[in-house]
Amino acid sequence: MRSNADKGAAFKALHERSGLLLLPNPWDAGSAKLLASLGFEALATTSLGLANALGRVDGDNAVSRAELLENCRVIAEATDLPVNADLENGYADDPRQAATILRDAAAAGISGGSIEDWSGSALYDFNHAVERVAAGVEMARSLPVPFTFTARAENLIRGRADLDDTIRRLQAFEKAGADVLYAPGLRDLATIRTVVASVGKPINVVMSAADPSLTAGELEAAGVKRISVGGALSRLALAAFMKGAAEMKAGRFGWMNDTLPTSALKPVFRN
Repeated sequence: MRSNADKGAAFKALHERSGLLLLPNPWDAGSAKLLASLGFEALATTSLGLANALGRVDGDNAVSRAELLENCRVIAEATDLPVNADLENGYADDPRQAATILRDAAAAGISGGSIEDWSGSALYDFNHAVERVAAGVEMARSLPVPFTFTARAENLIRGRADLDDTIRRLQAFEKAGADVLYAPGLRDLATIRTVVASVGKPINVVMSAADPSLTAGELEAAGVKRISVGGALSRLALAAFMKGAAEMKAGRFGWMNDTLPTSALKPVFRN
């Protein structure tokens, strides 16, 4: 197993090289191992996927800080791949207190992580949001292992469809030292191009909010560095689960033909 320092360095290198970085989002050790078996270079946690696994509604700290960090540890230990973590808003409003989650995530084996500019009920004031990013940057730089810090601008998924303010925040987060910038809710290619052209740091696009007809090639050509899918793989798995369960309720079992054979799972889960 690679050390946390080696994983952290590898994750930074993936952002510095040319080309796109695809970050699929597992929610437990099994899904992490399956994704690693497909040849992905890194993984990312998902707050929605974890909430789904726990039978809770995502948002407003439905998952506790301790539960989130334990999920980080489980996924980080499941494979040799570096893992980026969705760290919510750091579970605190105060900039320095929120930044401590980066330290604790790194201790759990995480190689990078994001913090939101959303309190759980409202967007943070611009200056406060920037202070939080600056505190996150300071914490990330103080860690004993390389850590890639992502700053999130939540406007577009929190009821404020203000692209100008979103870009203003991303530019300020870049100036504060964030390694990666992320505005969930970007949907069309033109808007994505506008955001990419407005900043100089790598941009993460989450496809659970974007036009699903867009291809990785189109996004790379637009200047996107990183693509994630949030909780979409979890929702896809649950959709298949519910379809099979509904057919079972109706007395039909043809869905058995679509299941993954145990013989295919054993070599993945032995590793």
